[in-house]
Amino acid sequence: MLNSLARAAFTRLFTPPAKLLLRLGLTADAVTVIGTIGVCLGALVAYPLGHLFWGTVVITVFVLADMLDGIMARLSGESSKWGAFLDSTLDRIADSAVFVGLALWFFLGTDDPLTALLALICLVTGSLVSYVRARGEALGVTAAGGIAERADRLLVTLVVTGVVGLGVPVVALTIALGALSVLCIITVAQRMAAVRAQLAGGPTVE
Repeated sequence: MLNSLARAAFTRLFTPPAKLLLRLGLTADAVTVIGTIGVCLGALVAYPLGHLFWGTVVITVFVLADMLDGIMARLSGESSKWGAFLDSTLDRIADSAVFVGLALWFFLGTDDPLTALLALICLVTGSLVSYVRARGEALGVTAAGGIAERADRLLVTLVVTGVVGLGVPVVALTIALGALSVLCIITVAQRMAAVRAQLAGGPTVE
């Protein structure tokens, strides 16, 4: 949802820093890798130690790299299938790190198994959303869209985690993760329905 609404605005906002990074000699792929490493460090170091606010700040800073790399690739004329593959793969790693970090804290740090379990459910259902898209596109059809795309999931998770780190009751995050789990399942169903509609009447590829 946010992808379609905010892409043009983010492109205008991040084009100047993207140009600066290119002038400094960084490539889009390098920024993708740096961003993923930063997210993983923030999620797997800060979150399990209970630093939910500062962990979220670190993660948010490096998530911006995910917006920069695509712009850098277009500006430099280096857009490639490899770059798209690398970006998509590292996105899955970064997303997993966020939810694993939360699960570790709520399993081991606060003895809140419900919130920890919901974080893991978000990890699984979010991965399914991405898988359905990848599998649909492998069949030659469009399988994007839906109510809970990656940007939506990250925004909700990071905002609510950050405010919980500032003192808002943990139940806010429990509710947010539960809602995200449901929305991800709905998104999977939406994408599956879209793929089925496009493949109706035509052969499928195994």
